[in-house]
Amino acid sequence: MKLLLTRCSALVLAAAALGLNACTTVDSGGGGGNYNVVARRPNNPAAVRVKVSIRNQAVYVTEGDRVLMAAATCVGTASNPTPKGNFTVTRKEAGKRSYTYGFWVKGDQIIAGTSRKPVPGARYVGYPMAWWVEFKAAYGFHEGYVWPVPRTHGCLRLHKTVAPKFFALTRVGTPVSIQDSQPEDATVGRGLQRPTDYNDPDPPGSFLISARAFQPPAGELLQ
Repeated sequence: MKLLLTRCSALVLAAAALGLNACTTVDSGGGGGNYNVVARRPNNPAAVRVKVSIRNQAVYVTEGDRVLMAAATCVGTASNPTPKGNFTVTRKEAGKRSYTYGFWVKGDQIIAGTSRKPVPGARYVGYPMAWWVEFKAAYGFHEGYVWPVPRTHGCLRLHKTVAPKFFALTRVGTPVSIQDSQPEDATVGRGLQRPTDYNDPDPPGSFLISARAFQPPAGELLQ
């Protein structure tokens, strides 16, 4: 199941032209682990900036010289790299689902599959890509398993405890800088804590097709 759902569309340009995502499905953020990071509330949301370090596989959310959050991320592979450059957040969708990979639901049956191969009498429910923050057509930050090595098809995965905080910190128009390295690599990024639950099995299909897949962690997201 996990191997199937980690496949992203090979037709990235075609997907972008159709308004789909380059990484149309990913490992979910389910499973165990105690990974958590502190996210601080900005004084001026308009001054928030996002920086991504490809080499350190880290995302830093800043407000001036103040680091609001520093967290591990999973970046694109050499053959499907995360785009580098300066961008802005163009779209946010907390309850985003994959257009391509997911499940066909027929009564009590939940069948893993793709939207391109319908199951007679069943309805399609896309795989959850929770807390989607898009910075370029077909590319975005979203919840997913954060491996210690590049593993995505260009999107930037955030741990399930981090993705809703990142979503809360950003807004449409927030600048995003993605570079090989960032100055924060030498400070807050040095020895950055990383998740250890990246190889956990997916939650059951009944969970993934439900609204529970988009529930934020309990308590305040920003301190």
